[in-house]
Amino acid sequence: MSNHSSEANSHGSVGSYVTGFVLSVILTAIPFWMVMTHAFDNETTYISIVALAIVQIFVHLKYFLHLNFSENGKLDTYSFLFALMIIVMVVALSVWIIYASNAMMM
Repeated sequence: MSNHSSEANSHGSVGSYVTGFVLSVILTAIPFWMVMTHAFDNETTYISIVALAIVQIFVHLKYFLHLNFSENGKLDTYSFLFALMIIVMVVALSVWIIYASNAMMM
C-alpha cells in the first residue's frame, strides 16, 4: 500500500471531531438557553445569537472542514472563499433583481 501523505493530513482525528462536536453543542445550547429563559433583553439576545452563530461557523470550518491558513491548507481555503463569494453574489444579485422587478411592476 502506498502512503498518500496529502490524504492522511486532510482528515482529522477522533479527538478533533469530538472537540468540534462539543463546541458546536455548547454554541447551540447557549442561544437556546438565552431564548427559553428570557435571560436578556431582545437586542442583547439577537446580538449574542448572531455572534455565537459566527463563532460556530468558524468552529465548523476548523474542526469539520479542516480549513486553515497554513501553507498546506491555503488552496482549500482560497477555494472555499471563492465559492462563498460566488454564493453571496448569486443570492444578493437575485434579491436585487427580484426587488427591482417588483418595484417596476407596482
